[in-house]
Amino acid sequence: MERFILDQIKPTLQHLPKNLIKSYFIPQSNKETIDFKEKYGFFKGVCHPSENFDQLKNANIEWTRFDSPFPFDDEGHETVAYIEFKNKLRRFQTNGIKVMVVTPFPDAFLAHGMDVRKKEDHPKITAVAEFLVKDLKDLCGAFQIANEIGIPRFTLPFSVKEGAEFIGICAKAMTPYKGDLPICYNCAGPQVDLNIYLKPYMNYFDFVGIDIYMGCFFFGTMWLFEALLRYLYAMTGKPIILCEFGYISGGVPKTKKEKLEIIKSYGAKNKRDARKNIEAFIENMPETMRKYIKHCAQDSSRYANYVFRSEFTNHFYKELPKTCVIPGYHHTPEGQAKFYRDIIKRLASLDFMCGLIVYCWRDDERCYVCGQSDCPTETRWGLVTCDENEKPSYFAVKDEFGKI
Repeated sequence: MERFILDQIKPTLQHLPKNLIKSYFIPQSNKETIDFKEKYGFFKGVCHPSENFDQLKNANIEWTRFDSPFPFDDEGHETVAYIEFKNKLRRFQTNGIKVMVVTPFPDAFLAHGMDVRKKEDHPKITAVAEFLVKDLKDLCGAFQIANEIGIPRFTLPFSVKEGAEFIGICAKAMTPYKGDLPICYNCAGPQVDLNIYLKPYMNYFDFVGIDIYMGCFFFGTMWLFEALLRYLYAMTGKPIILCEFGYISGGVPKTKKEKLEIIKSYGAKNKRDARKNIEAFIENMPETMRKYIKHCAQDSSRYANYVFRSEFTNHFYKELPKTCVIPGYHHTPEGQAKFYRDIIKRLASLDFMCGLIVYCWRDDERCYVCGQSDCPTETRWGLVTCDENEKPSYFAVKDEFGKI
């Protein structure tokens, strides 16, 4: 995991500040952005919605994003999951909601014997990418190739450079068959190294996506949203769509006593004892947590820091630390609604912006990362509750999308 962070430092220092400054001295739109809006309009979307289509459309939502499963089983037949995915696309299409299909990640190809690190496997990757665009282009509205390459859980066991090569191979394969459908990749935050590696492939992309989360995993400000979007536009020259953004509507810091009780629940006396016997400590955790830690840390020597000094720490303690906030926007349903009212109007006013896709539609019963029901980090993003009751943020998004 450390290499993902270290590899970003130098390119970020070299390219982010100068492109941010550059963004204030270049036209705020270009022919590509103007043509994109004329052809496709402004994407107003939400991630992972249910099929309550009336409720969706009442919120002025016109787009969504769904991940495509890998299409084939080991014998080359279409899987049940893929067939059902196509049926889902048809239902959304019939009900007037366009879908941005996120293609399978590089590890899904690896699981089916296609390794981007092996040149002899590139034709196989190309063939699957060609199949996907040909098979789905009449059912969807856009394609995003993979997701957030550079984030360890979406990238491992590959490097960012290898992930970028995978994206490039797929983009090159899909372009001749895409028709009028736009294709993009997306980055998590600035991810400067990914954008550098993809420069040779930039002509294959109709727009570039970015996912930005402020005040939920670390301290944030509203201005930083605009700064990162400006940097990306200046660096790529492409229409920009914010493919994921949101704000958690619940969660509080844990006290030292509460944290100690969590540590003790996994068989350690305290944090020092847990670090000293980290492998046994992790084996006492639920399977979802155990697998996730091992996948992302990759090596037992990194387990302790991953549990206690990484983005996973908030999951482990089931907390939102007091530093994880945008000043003036509390992690409450009302604070979440205020966030959307302010950020949507601010970002939609940028001429190079071509879309905003909210993360996400519905609260979750359990965190998809750690599997815990009381972990706020991935359970309280929704515009509606788990029972699909509308939260204040639903009405905020409805109002602001209605103005675009």
